[in-house]
Amino acid sequence: MSRPTARVLTLLELLQSGGTRTVAELADRLGVEGRTVRRYVDQLIDLDVPVESVRGRYGGYRLAPGYRLPPLMLSDDEALAVLLGLLAGRRAGLTTTDRTAGETASAKIRRVLPKHVAHRLDTLLEAFAFTDQPGELDAPDAGVLLTLADAVRHRRPVSIRYTDRDGRRSERTLHAYGIVAHAGRWYVTGEDPVIGEDRTFRLDRIADARALPGSFEAPAGPDPAQRVVSGFATAEYRHEVTLRIQGTVEQIRARLPATVASLEDIEPETDQDPEGERWLRVEIRAERLDWLPPVLAALDRPFVIERPDELRDLVIALADRLTSHARQADGAQGGRGSRRGSRPGPEASRPGRSPR
Repeated sequence: MSRPTARVLTLLELLQSGGTRTVAELADRLGVEGRTVRRYVDQLIDLDVPVESVRGRYGGYRLAPGYRLPPLMLSDDEALAVLLGLLAGRRAGLTTTDRTAGETASAKIRRVLPKHVAHRLDTLLEAFAFTDQPGELDAPDAGVLLTLADAVRHRRPVSIRYTDRDGRRSERTLHAYGIVAHAGRWYVTGEDPVIGEDRTFRLDRIADARALPGSFEAPAGPDPAQRVVSGFATAEYRHEVTLRIQGTVEQIRARLPATVASLEDIEPETDQDPEGERWLRVEIRAERLDWLPPVLAALDRPFVIERPDELRDLVIALADRLTSHARQADGAQGGRGSRRGSRPGPEASRPGRSPR
């Protein structure tokens, strides 16, 4: 780097440290004359760096308030985090009024990255998709993520070391079709060529990934995001739940989204539904049932449990606990009132009936 160029960059670093720097101070730090400092400032202004001139006894130069331009030295993990954050923000609608801002920011970051890092990140951005609006995502290993993305782009087999939900470890070969962000987790979906079936794996359970020689052809059909969603819908779970819920699709989806439950219209029966209100059949596959009773309570709609009986028992147990808690609270309030010498109200004086 030539000495004038190095001095211009040094000038920028001095201004970024904050405050107003006098011409004499800058000239002394750079080892040049005052007029040379002014020439360097003009060069920064030509590069759209907002250098302001401050007049007066303590005048000199400063950067516009809020302006920072630090050297962009990002590791693979840091660059990956920045670009994925920008993409997730655009997908979730967390953007400025200028919709191109996120795209131009991503382009600027990629331009200044080392070529090998920029290439790997571009590969990743081409390889993954979202099934829905992303929330807070888990943090997969950057090396695994980038290796899988490269395998997706170039249609290369990849070997992974995987730990399933039961803690069993295995080494698998995968023809990866795509990387998908779904319900707060990262997944890779593709074909297991050993058994000839599609498989979906959580990235946070992959300990290592390495490319293998050879290539494969991606099949026609659903895209990777659709494959992940349909795979969850048909996967084997410990419990199969069937409900009938009275309400609109919007009311039910507010608590049971499409990634959790499937909905089906039920033909109205006039003798059971005199007001013509709509009932929907809800199918859910779940590993555990304990989360469902609070969801049904929060839904606050009439429902019928068709199966399993275990869920019906859990709902009744939750209702009993809530009733018990309500009675204990009512008794505690009554006790406090009696200590103050207050008289019970008319509702409390009626046996067998608690106030609303």
